[in-house]
Amino acid sequence: MPEATGEPGFQRVLERSWTRPTASDWAAVLGGLPLFSRVGKRQLRKVASLAQFREFAPGDIVVQIGEPSDAFYVILGGRAKVVGKSRRTLGTGDYFGEMGLIDGEPRSATIAAVGELQVMRLARRPFLKLLNQEPGIATAMMAELAERVRRLEKPSAL
Repeated sequence: MPEATGEPGFQRVLERSWTRPTASDWAAVLGGLPLFSRVGKRQLRKVASLAQFREFAPGDIVVQIGEPSDAFYVILGGRAKVVGKSRRTLGTGDYFGEMGLIDGEPRSATIAAVGELQVMRLARRPFLKLLNQEPGIATAMMAELAERVRRLEKPSAL
């Protein structure tokens, strides 16, 4: 459940009304996330065409620990809390479900809406179908994930 980039342009993308989002809106949101930062614009628009807007009321469970991972979520507005080991609050620009989007393993945490919550939802099945048609998307995502692993493996300066 990483945070999105702290770039001011990305925050401006999120500060809008989400009543009628377009594929371009979704592409801008996805492009601001580290996981999709290496994906080309044309391919990003294809991923964005799969996105959906969802709203949750205070207390609603967005995802439940142990359930199948069927989607990736980006918080567009409001706050959510991680219930369980981590116990932290997520806000606008934060995202979750990225590992399940890739591997389909059961959810590792429960996420609940703290107040009114608006999210972008990217369903796993259509996303995997798109990856089969556009393998360059997977390659770009793997490059980003590999970079993250390398950063984590680097010895810290003492």
